[in-house]
Amino acid sequence: MILTSLDLTAEQFAAGTGWAIKPEGACKAEVCVPLPRTTGFDLAATAERLRMALVQDEQTGVWALGPASLGDRALVSATAPELVLDDLDGHPFALSSLRGQKVVLVSWAPY
Repeated sequence: MILTSLDLTAEQFAAGTGWAIKPEGACKAEVCVPLPRTTGFDLAATAERLRMALVQDEQTGVWALGPASLGDRALVSATAPELVLDDLDGHPFALSSLRGQKVVLVSWAPY
């Protein structure tokens, strides 16, 4: 999830991640993770509890919130999220168009 601010509501967090914020904690399907008791929604504390990476690109001023990694797994499923990027000719290409095929994703970051 790409963010321009850490000022997120619980509803926006749920819409972007699938984790609903309830009185018992952050819940997804039958899994609930207790959250620290605070007034309002605390994105940083929630991300820490769910072991979601939260990193900032200072140059562009955006934040990236990664998937939950409960149980020390980078992804909780083998299903990749929807991703649409321009191909070499500048046309949009959706990763989902390869569904059902084996795919290798190669990425690079300058940090």
